[in-house]
Amino acid sequence: MTLHEIRKLLDAEVLIGEDQLDMEVKTAFVADLMSDVLAFATAGSLLITGLTNPQVVRTADVLDIAAIIMGRGKRPSQETFQLAEEVNIPILTTKYILFEIAGRLYAKGIRGCIEKVGSK
Repeated sequence: MTLHEIRKLLDAEVLIGEDQLDMEVKTAFVADLMSDVLAFATAGSLLITGLTNPQVVRTADVLDIAAIIMGRGKRPSQETFQLAEEVNIPILTTKYILFEIAGRLYAKGIRGCIEKVGSK
């Protein structure tokens, strides 16, 4: 799916990265613990989270995450917003809860980075 299709599916607002909506993604990872993201997420994936702090962007940058989707209507802090612009990582926000975001994406073919711990 492209970020453009994901935006429509999730009724999301693009906060950063309007010029990157043609980017295609095939996998996603959902977490609020950035240590879990570092341990299990893979490059090119979506990061779905409810966190809005700069650490989310720093973690995404280290892993070469394709884009960040913030759930529950959350919006990034100004510092987070500026950092995402600097490192060129798209951020979308949607009012859906994280479970619903993951379910909608899964139904459209997006798969998790891993199915279970130890299967990376």
